[in-house]
Amino acid sequence: MSEQFDRGTATRRAVLGDAHVDRAEAAETGFDEPFQRFITEGAWGSVWARDGLTDRERSMITLALLAALGHWDEVAMHVRASANTGATPEDLRETMMHVAVYAGVPAANRAFKVMKQTYAEMGVAL
Repeated sequence: MSEQFDRGTATRRAVLGDAHVDRAEAAETGFDEPFQRFITEGAWGSVWARDGLTDRERSMITLALLAALGHWDEVAMHVRASANTGATPEDLRETMMHVAVYAGVPAANRAFKVMKQTYAEMGVAL
């Protein structure tokens, strides 16, 4: 593998947690291996590993984009990841307020539902 892949794997594990990455790797097949490598090198080894923004800031940006685009499973995954990035429930609430203004109230409303459910599953009192 490449240096970018190794950096991406380390960043992905730091943000999403070992259990998540282990599950993803265990489910990988020859069919989706090129896609998984692309995600690891591109998203995690290139973008998330860059200097300039903290992991907390990247979490907030990522969640805003995912909510705006209606990617609810990914919203839940990144809410769980926020426990590793330092983004607090209050940070994510404020992020969704921006989503409401710039991407629409329905998107933010659904994101709040997903976030509340995910926090409840995590045992986080809101």
